[in-house]
Amino acid sequence: MDTRSAHALVRFGLGRLGAEPVPSDPTAWLLDQLKRPDPVAMNPPASSVSGLIAIREDRRNRIPGQSQARALYSAQGHASLAHAAATKAPFRERLVWFWTNHFTISLRRAECAGVAAAFVEEAIRPHVTGRFEDMLLAVMRHPAMLMYLDNENSVGPNSPANRSGKRGLNENLARECLELHTVSTAGGYSQADVTSLARVLTGWTIDRRAEQPGFVFNRAMHEPGSHIVMGRTMPPEEAGGIEAMRFLAAQPATHRFLATKLVRHFVADEPPPRAIARIEGVLRDSKGNLGAAAAALVGLEDAWAPPGTKFRTPQDLFIASIRALGGPSATSMDMMRIISALGQPLWIAPAPNGWPDQASAWSTPEAMMRRIDWTYAFAGRIGPREPMEVAEIALGPLLRPATQDAIARAGSRRDAMTILLTSPEFQRR
Repeated sequence: MDTRSAHALVRFGLGRLGAEPVPSDPTAWLLDQLKRPDPVAMNPPASSVSGLIAIREDRRNRIPGQSQARALYSAQGHASLAHAAATKAPFRERLVWFWTNHFTISLRRAECAGVAAAFVEEAIRPHVTGRFEDMLLAVMRHPAMLMYLDNENSVGPNSPANRSGKRGLNENLARECLELHTVSTAGGYSQADVTSLARVLTGWTIDRRAEQPGFVFNRAMHEPGSHIVMGRTMPPEEAGGIEAMRFLAAQPATHRFLATKLVRHFVADEPPPRAIARIEGVLRDSKGNLGAAAAALVGLEDAWAPPGTKFRTPQDLFIASIRALGGPSATSMDMMRIISALGQPLWIAPAPNGWPDQASAWSTPEAMMRRIDWTYAFAGRIGPREPMEVAEIALGPLLRPATQDAIARAGSRRDAMTILLTSPEFQRR
């Protein structure tokens, strides 16, 4: 395995899957993943309809200790992690992770448990190589996002549904759409724009009682009339929200914000300005084509600089460790519990801005002790595998002589594997 192939597996992927064949042309291998259909992550697929029905049944029955929605979260979360541990399209899966974190929903809003996996499979995965505006619209209409950011019950002050004057406008979804999803704080929007967008989005809600529950536009909840958002007059009713999403997705500030986050994730905690400018230009010229932006990331000179500039998150480290041993053992592990213990529970980010993407957030003394404790426990599960063999297969030319020497001198197979998993070259990508 040459350095460029190792780099492709670690930097753009999720780590080598056992002794899988190494791509002879790493660039072509990565680009091919953007062209192929996305591998099926769950069978049966996660569905917001099924999730909403489970939530409805939980509300109806209220049996202590029993929740259909939580059962869905547990089973589907395990399936999601198992898919990552075994996928042959790891670059594409990393893009799914990236955009899921960009558009964070969280079980901090407990009801999201029933629809969290469906959010990923319905609003994120189908669009990772499509247009950003399509992903944005799918996200903003998804029941998980409408629940998480409280738009489900947002009512226009002058709408028919608010004749009593006792129901209110909720600005959460509008604010996060502007600040975290599109133009960012550098985009020049005002508080008046937040309020206006919130009015545009009234009526974007969930029909929970339907036989097939899901998103609906409820005209009675919608604030009548047209509204101005960042200088653009949006038409009335549902068309206004659709136009607002298209308008915000096409803003130069949005392209710059997305480019900065993509380069930070795939290149370095401090994104090189020239790399940001390149991805921003691709997003602008392609009208927000995310597949083109991902391909441009592969073409960045900075992205192929010596690896190790990005610190693996707990979820990333866990999946890379599983893959280093070949992947299948993941099915027998309590993966949800493990990543929670490591400090990154699945789909439970602490705030709408998602999990941090810089080393400083994950390399505190407490976080490092969690990693060491887990890797030592995990190292006890490797069976007869030789740690040096695993190291050479997983890292190839990225394996440092100092780590090789430490593994060779280790007092036991378990100690040697712990040394590998806690080494700088394995902890980083």
